[in-house]
This record gives sequence, structure tokens and C-alpha cells, in this order.
Amino acid sequence: MTTTQAPANDGATRAGAVAARASGLTKIYGEGETRVVALDGVSVEFRRSEYTAIMGPSGSGKSTLMHCMAGLDTISGGSATIADVELSKLKDKKLTQLRRDKIGFVFQAFNLVPTLTALENITLTLDIAGRKPDKAWLDQIIDTVGLSGRLSHRPGQLSGGQQQRVACARALASRPEIIFADEPTGNLDSRSGAEILGFLRRCAREFEQTVVMVTHDATAASYADRVLFLADGKIVDELADPTADSVLERMKRFDGKGRTS
Repeated sequence: MTTTQAPANDGATRAGAVAARASGLTKIYGEGETRVVALDGVSVEFRRSEYTAIMGPSGSGKSTLMHCMAGLDTISGGSATIADVELSKLKDKKLTQLRRDKIGFVFQAFNLVPTLTALENITLTLDIAGRKPDKAWLDQIIDTVGLSGRLSHRPGQLSGGQQQRVACARALASRPEIIFADEPTGNLDSRSGAEILGFLRRCAREFEQTVVMVTHDATAASYADRVLFLADGKIVDELADPTADSVLERMKRFDGKGRTS
């Protein structure tokens, strides 16, 4: 992959600013005996140019937090904001527009349209919105993910790693406020996974994007600037400048039911 410089922008003022914020965020499913508190008063900030990994045992609330912050699930209490816009105050149409314009998504399943070429998949969100892509920005993304020679290929003609690169490029095409990645390397071999994780790190460091990734993998988490640990729907720990070993050491504090030991 070729190293390139990010296009000129207002990075001096954008870097370090808060891209997304949760304040007393609560999510409750069910009622009575079936009532489950998935998130219990979570408050956290995700800053511009920061790559955050979210970890925790199964059922700890990590995916629920991402889904609520991304506007994919409603919240029960507190607030979630993207670019200073409170998601709970938006009607469906405005929420859809915000997700389209301000948020990029990368999931474990690549979610590509099989009948479209790689380039058409990358620009799909912009095409739906009736917006023309910034050619210089698009060319830079394509060069960075190493897809220049594969743009006319359909997903079925691409390897798993190449398909996830297309998904990453699509997430970045509109230059969103924040990128949410849910187990983005779960379907990839170790080499392809490392390439995707390295690309997400470059998104934060070179392109000043905010990246929030849910993962269960300590090695994947080590690519981030910080790791948040959830248990019982609460943030119980945070680790800056993580290594795979330091993440594993912190994870030992949790038992199999998501409680801290």
C-alpha cells in the first residue's frame, strides 16, 4: 500500500474535538422478569483522530453500545450524540440521513451488493444520496486500501480480505464523522485481518477519522489508541497505548459471566 498525505482540511481545529459522546446512556430490553439492563448509565467520549477498541465478555454490552451510538438501536435513557446532534431527538428520516452522511460502518459480514463492481459498492452510499464523490479523496482511499487494479471486479471475484477492503473504502467514501467497526476481521485470515486493522489505524492517524471498533481479539485491540472494557453494561476499565499482552492481562479480571473479579 502506498503512503499518501491526507487532503488539506481544517485538521488543526478538528483533531482532538469530540466526534461522538454518550452521557448516562441506558438501554433496557424487556419488562418484568424478562427485563435486561444492557447498558447501565454509560458515559464516554470518542475524540477526533482517535481509534478506540471496545472489549468485554459476551453479554457485557459492547455491541449494544456501538449500535446505540450509531443510531442503529434506540436508547432507553441518557443521550447519544454524533457531531453534537442528539440521536434520540431525530425523526426516522433525519436519523437515516445522519447515518448516511456522518457515520461509516464496517461489519464482520462484508455486506456488499454482489451485482455491483468494487467501485460501485464503494460509492453506493453517495450514489443513493445523489452526491458526487470527491475524486481526490476517493482516489486516495482506493490507493490506500490497494484496490486500484480490482475496481471493475464484483465481490464474487475478490478474496475475503479484498471484500473487506471494499467495505472499509465504502465506509470512508463520504468522509464521515465516525467509523463504527463490529468485529471487522472476524471472517478474515490473520494476514488480511492485520491489513484491515492497519488501515483503520491509518484512518485515525493520517485521515483524522474517529474509529470505534468492537472486538474480542486482544491482537486486534492492540492496534487501537485505547481500549474500553465493559462488564455488566458499564465501563469498568480503560487502557491507553495497548499491547496484546496488556489487553489479555486486563481481560483476566473478568469472569465468564461478564463480572469483574
